[in-house]
Amino acid sequence: MSRFEPGLEFVFELKVAVADPVRVGRTDSEDLNVTPIVGGTIDGPRLTGRVLPVGADWWVTRGATTQLDARYLIEAEDGAAIDVVNRGYWHAGEDVERRLHAGERVGEDELYYRTAFVFQTGAAAHRWLTEAQFVGYARPEPGHVVIRVFRLS
Repeated sequence: MSRFEPGLEFVFELKVAVADPVRVGRTDSEDLNVTPIVGGTIDGPRLTGRVLPVGADWWVTRGATTQLDARYLIEAEDGAAIDVVNRGYWHAGEDVERRLHAGERVGEDELYYRTAFVFQTGAAAHRWLTEAQFVGYARPEPGHVVIRVFRLS
């Protein structure tokens, strides 16, 4: 039996503009926050457009790991609306956390900030987004979350 090795095809980069998070609350085991999504851009070989100022990321921190659950809309350059559900995980070492709080930039290879996408659209030109699994490698930047999106083969 042969062993299949999955591949990744880079399709676009999202630069999602975010507002300050709203703290919902903390219990003994978790802390819930909501970060509004206020705009952004999409640029890449398979899709260009913009992130609409609709949606948010609900994130829960449990210990050193944060679970992400974002839902928002993007608009392709041709005007097609695309619904995005993006879930994932974030955790970083103490040194990376310290550097982030100091305003330093860190790359997606320096922390675990990984997501999985589900897209919905009625636009025939973008149906390819609804027919495959996509993963994201993210990094924070001031006022933004930048996610390089790949199609899993």
